[in-house]
Amino acid sequence: MNSLFLVHIKELMWTQRYAKRTIESYLYWIKAFIIFNNKRHPSKCHDREVEAFLSHLSNVMNVAPKTQALALNAVAYMYKSVLKNELTLTLNFNKSHIQQKLPVVLTQQEVSVLLLQINANYRLICQLMYGSGLRLMEAVRLRVQDIDFDHFTVRVWQGKGAKNRCVTLAKELVKQLKMQISSVELLFQCDNENPAYQGVYLPFALSRKYPYARKELGWHYLFPSKRLSIDPEVNALRRHHINETSIRKMVKQAAKAANITKNVTCHTLRHSFATHLLQRGADIRTVQEQLGHSDLRTTQIYTHVIEHGANGVRSPLSDIL
Repeated sequence: MNSLFLVHIKELMWTQRYAKRTIESYLYWIKAFIIFNNKRHPSKCHDREVEAFLSHLSNVMNVAPKTQALALNAVAYMYKSVLKNELTLTLNFNKSHIQQKLPVVLTQQEVSVLLLQINANYRLICQLMYGSGLRLMEAVRLRVQDIDFDHFTVRVWQGKGAKNRCVTLAKELVKQLKMQISSVELLFQCDNENPAYQGVYLPFALSRKYPYARKELGWHYLFPSKRLSIDPEVNALRRHHINETSIRKMVKQAAKAANITKNVTCHTLRHSFATHLLQRGADIRTVQEQLGHSDLRTTQIYTHVIEHGANGVRSPLSDIL
């Protein structure tokens, strides 16, 4: 990063304890805003330039509403926290209005075949994404103590929107999860014998509240990385969680091997979880809680999937054939 201005924003966000991914996203859109304005310093721009930038994202780039909102949040943060010159609340720009796509959903048979094709090293985490409706990052960030075997529950902390929730755990995964925890414990013991090892990463507030937790097994990741790495924030040797990119690639490869022609991603497992729960007669409010949706309308998109075709409207072709 060559820009001293962007470096300053990054350091400020670190001190304010923003998540790493949030920092990366904000820097991306702030840089895009600067480039859009022919690299003029943002202090020489304000409402009018921001309106033009946001309208460009909608009219030319055709970005999704959430993407446009993220860009606005990034630029607004820059003007408020960095330049101390807040934007007005009545910005006039063209808002993105892209129709929400129906989610890709697999049948239960397709899920079964897909999971069998996934490499054994990644199968358990994929089974959790489908069996508990977890997002990919929620799954990779699970800690050992987040699995409650007594109540068959998975605790999700700081999910999307910084929300916490409890989701169901398939009883059939208990044996595999206990084996996974045993393997984590072996790594944990080896790591603690390394004098340079400084424990697992903990968010700032937790590290202050529980100063010894980083060296406790329960706080370590359920799906750890195969190798130790340096935490760039504090230059400490730690064992991070498994890389999410490798899981995405494995799911893509498994879908191809299973001859599934649908566009399958890790999130497809979550979509399938929600749809299959509704098909089994689960209450939509229950599904909403399991998914961690703030708005019921977000969950209702899965009812549209079920109601299409033979489960909804009868085709007139059926009357004449």
